[in-house]
Amino acid sequence: MTDPVAYRSRVRVERVRGSLRRAYLPVEPEPVSFGVHSEVAEHYGVDPQIHEPHAATLDYLVAAAAG
Repeated sequence: MTDPVAYRSRVRVERVRGSLRRAYLPVEPEPVSFGVHSEVAEHYGVDPQIHEPHAATLDYLVAAAAG
């Protein structure tokens, strides 16, 4: 692999608390929140009454692959 790198994504992710994370993505003016919801929250034992539901990283991966 002698080809130069065509693109390097510059993403920063910070843990807010528990399963809630904030991702700073290129050209997006606001950070994207990642967390858990529904069956994912239930699987990890996260109480949606305590932790606000957010799309999981898996949701973003599926959306990206489908696009």
